[in-house]
This record gives sequence, C-alpha cells and structure tokens, in this order.
Amino acid sequence: MSDHRVTSALRRLLELLADGAGAEEIGQAVAEARAGGAPAHELAEIDEAGWLALRVQRTLRQHRRREAELTALFDTASDLAALRDLDAVLRSIVRRARLLLGTDTAYLTLPDERAGDTYMRVTDGSVAPLFQALRVPLGKGLGGLVAQTARPYATPDYRTDERFRHTTAIDTGVGDEGLVAILGVPLLLGSSSQDGGKVIGVLFAADRTARTFSPDEVALLCSLAAHAAIAIDTAHALADTRAALAELAEANGVIREHAAAVQRAEEAHDRLTDLVLRGGATADVAAAVAELLGAPIAVHDPSGHRIAHAGHGPQPAPAAVTAAAADSRATGRATPLGPHWVCAALAGPELLGSLVLLDHPRLEDPDRRLFERAGVVTALLLLLRRTVAETENRIRGELLTELLTAPDRDPAGLVDRGRRLGTDLDRPQLLLVAQCRGETRAKLSAAGLQHLFGRGGISAEHGDTEVLLLPYGTTGPAEAARTAAAQLAQLTGAPVTVAAAGPAAGPAALAAAHAQAVRCLRAMHVLGRTGEGSAASELGFLGVLLGDGHEVGGFVRGVLGPLLDYDARRGTDLVGTLRAYFACGANLTRAKEELHIHVNTVVQRLDRIESILGPDWSSPDRALELQLALRLQLLTSDQ
Repeated sequence: MSDHRVTSALRRLLELLADGAGAEEIGQAVAEARAGGAPAHELAEIDEAGWLALRVQRTLRQHRRREAELTALFDTASDLAALRDLDAVLRSIVRRARLLLGTDTAYLTLPDERAGDTYMRVTDGSVAPLFQALRVPLGKGLGGLVAQTARPYATPDYRTDERFRHTTAIDTGVGDEGLVAILGVPLLLGSSSQDGGKVIGVLFAADRTARTFSPDEVALLCSLAAHAAIAIDTAHALADTRAALAELAEANGVIREHAAAVQRAEEAHDRLTDLVLRGGATADVAAAVAELLGAPIAVHDPSGHRIAHAGHGPQPAPAAVTAAAADSRATGRATPLGPHWVCAALAGPELLGSLVLLDHPRLEDPDRRLFERAGVVTALLLLLRRTVAETENRIRGELLTELLTAPDRDPAGLVDRGRRLGTDLDRPQLLLVAQCRGETRAKLSAAGLQHLFGRGGISAEHGDTEVLLLPYGTTGPAEAARTAAAQLAQLTGAPVTVAAAGPAAGPAALAAAHAQAVRCLRAMHVLGRTGEGSAASELGFLGVLLGDGHEVGGFVRGVLGPLLDYDARRGTDLVGTLRAYFACGANLTRAKEELHIHVNTVVQRLDRIESILGPDWSSPDRALELQLALRLQLLTSDQ
C-alpha cells in the first residue's frame, strides 16, 4: 500500500511536468501527497521526488525561454534579410524585446543630429503621449550614459539611481509613463567604441515595478540591439545607394526632357499656328494642348464657367478660376491654382476667358511657355468667336425687338426668321428682363451677350432694360432669373435685377411673357428686391395678380397646403377654424360663438395651426396672404 502511495505521487508529478505545469501546481501536488498520512520514509521519497520535479520544471522553462529567444532572433534575422520597411523591422524588434523580457514596455531612441538630441523612434506598451514624444538632450539620463560608454546599463529604480544625469523633462516623462526599472543597451556599429564602433541609438526594456535584470536578459537585449543596428545601417546604405541612382536617373531624365521639350515646342508651334489659320474652335485648342502636355485642359469664360474641355479631371470652382485668371492677367504669366494652372486669355487689358491645365501640379518652364502660348491662341479664337457672335446677335436683336413690339404683324415670318438664325420660336422659351441703374447700364448689353455665350438664345436692348430669350430646358424661370442676376452683376460690377416669365412658345405668347416679366420687374423694385432674380410665381399673392395665367390654385395650395393636408389626414377642420377666426376680427370670443365650441378649443386649434404654419402666421404679411388664400379657396370651390 505504501509503495502505491509513492507511485501515485510520482505519476501525478510526471503528469504535471508533461502538461507544462508551474512550480505552484507541483508544490500543491506534493502537499496533497504528504497529507495522505504516509510514513516518514515515504514522505522523504515524495519530498525528494517533488524537489527533482521542480528542477526538471525549471530546466524545461529555461529551455522554452531560450527556444523562444532563438526563434525571435531567427525571425529578426529574416526581417533583416528582407528589409523592405525599416520601421516595420524596428517595431518588430522592440515588440520582441518586450515580450521576451516580459517587461511592461520597450522602446528605441535614435539621435537627431540636426536638433542635437535624441527622440523616440519606436515604442511598444507605452500609454503616455508625453513619454512617446519625449526628446532627450545628448548625454542626459540613462540613455545618455549608455550612449557615452557604449555599454549596457540597468537600474532597478530609475528615480533613486544617481549614476546618470537626471533632468526635469526626462523624469517627468518617465514618471508619466510610471516606469521604475529600466535596462538600456547600445546599438553599435562595430564591436565596441574602443574598436572604432559607433553608438547609433539605444534599445530599452522597462517595468513599472522594481526589478533586477539578469545577465541572460541583458545579453538577449544586446542581441536584439545588434540586429536593430544592422537594420538601421543597412537602411542608410540602401538609402544612399538609391539617392545616388536617383541623381543619375534625374540627370539622364533632364537630358531626355530637354530634348523632348524642344521637339514638343516645335510641334506645338506648328499645331497652334495651324489652328489660328484655320479658325479652329476653343475645343480644338483644348484638345491640342491636352495632347501636347499630357493632361486635361479646360477653357473658361470670364466668370469662371467652363465652355470647352478636353480630357477629364477635378474641376476647380468658378470663383477660384476667376481669381487665378486675375492674377495671371496682372503678372502676364500662367498662375498655379492648387494642383492646376491658369493662364488668362487677354485682348489688350480685357479678359476674354482663361485656359486651365487640370491636375498637373508641376509645370516645367518649357511646358509653361507652351501653355502660355496656347493662352494667346485661345484669346485670338475667343475674340474672333465673340465678334461673330456680336454680329449674329445684332441681327437676332432686331428680330427680338420686332417680336416684342409687333408680334401679330407677321407671326409666321418671325418664326421663319428665328429658325434661320438658329432660334425656334415655336419651341418653349424663357424670357428674362434685366435692369440696372446708373453708369453700368451701358455695360449691360455686353454682359447679356457674355451670359448667353455658349447657351444659345438671343438678347436685345429694349427701353431701359435688356431682354434675353433662352431655350427652355430643365431650369425654371425663377432659377434662370437668379443665375442671370448673379452673373450679370459680376460682369457689370453693379446690382442687376432680373425678372423671368415663361416658358412660352410662339410670337404672341412670348410678347405676353415679356409683359408679365416687366410687371414682375416693377413689383420687385416696389418690394425692395432690387439686385435679385425672381419670377411671378415667387412673389406670393402679387404673383397671382401679376401673372397672365392668374395661377389661383397654385397660390392657394402654396399658402394653405399644410393645413389642407392636415385636415385631409386627421378629419379636422383647421382651415374652417382659421377662416372663422379672421372673419371675427381675430376675436377669440366671437370665434368660439361662430364655431359653437369652447374658447379653450379655439385656442388649442390656433396653437395647432401655429405648429403647422410657423410662429409668424399671424404677422401682418402672412395674415394678409392667408386671408386672401381663404377667400380665393371659397371662390374656386364654388366654381
């Protein structure tokens, strides 16, 4: 029986060793065996077996640690052999140092020769931003001692160690991280400083509690530091080699680029000269320059809007193009605009437009001169195009004047003349009337031409206004008026009021639309909306009175729509309550008698009306619109 107890204890110890158990579990197994009431000689055997098991456990643990260390060193050597990313290799070395030494953190510092100090290149396990951004003067702190002596140093308690020079900045950073025990080893090129070696950095492992580092741990960290030094030195050598190769390639490239620039300049001169002689379009210039410079090109009008392009690229904002074109006009050279270049197209001092080279941040002098020559050619073509457009528009202006003054004289003849000029009067058109005051009136006609440039349509001076006829597309009259007001104001340098009507088709309808737009323009001045763009549909009840169609239903819907929808969904009569409230002179007592409900119910309904229409529903202007809409609703419902 006694032999059985000893055998069971030995079997249990062997099972624990096979499972990789720790010293605590082995000690517990020995204690359990001793508690079985065995004789003294058996207890001695069990104790000796436990002691031997602990020795085996320690030996196995040392073998596993050394195996892990060797594996880490082999892995680091593999990283060095690849060395595609120095930062990744250094991070891997620091992380392995922390894991193998079992420390709370590990970090690597390198000298900054320009700043005259050292900085944190890599950290692992650090939680304090102040520590991660720490810069240490040369010769200060534990790292300074390691770098000066080229020997490893370890301190079980950094705060009380006087072997190195403390500074407030270092102590604050170390304290913020909570570090106590620190081991630092040098990154050496060469076996030692006496043999001509050079310290190029320091590798640290640190704990947040007091600790003594063993010689094996110091040796392991030195091995990892040697690998880090090799990685840094190899990376520097590779960088130097790449730099030398880059310089050679750059010199060769300059020679090739110069030859290519000469050839490209000759080709550009021939192509641009041919474009001028043929009277090519701005799109032809854009295509030719895009091909020569190998980047997208856009042609913009004076307001910065694109009128032609070749290729696709990110488009700068019109305002930015306008500002850059002004700089180019002032300097006489192409101007950078972020990753783009802008060259003004000038006719004397007048800006006709601009040429924009897209997404091409680097423009060498030969290409810049080519780009600027293209700007001159663009100016010539824009000037020619504008001259032709002015001549055509003068003829179209005569047509427009006759259309507005005598639409019934010869409607078929007007339509036929319009078709010969490229304007189909039988198709829906928007009619805009623009007006400005003072000396800028003389600029409005030219501004109207530029606004129509590239859009089609015709314009003419009529009385003290400028009338523009635009083909109707997806843009409504109000939006077209606002766009025109903004661009015409920019072109004339003064506020321009624009009223729009339409769409309308046919001479008679267009003449009626003009009359409506003129009435709308006068109403805008009365309402204090000078310098804006609008249409009758946006003038509330005035729009109902001014519009030829008297769009009563649309006005009623626009004013009472939210209440009508609420009543339809909930089966209420908020519209009737509002009508009774206004009919009783906004008197709650009279309104409740008219509606045969309690005064509190009237108040609750009016609160609901306020939540639907907004808090200003009872203001004079809104109240007038609401009362007019309520009356018109009664009229239309009786029809």
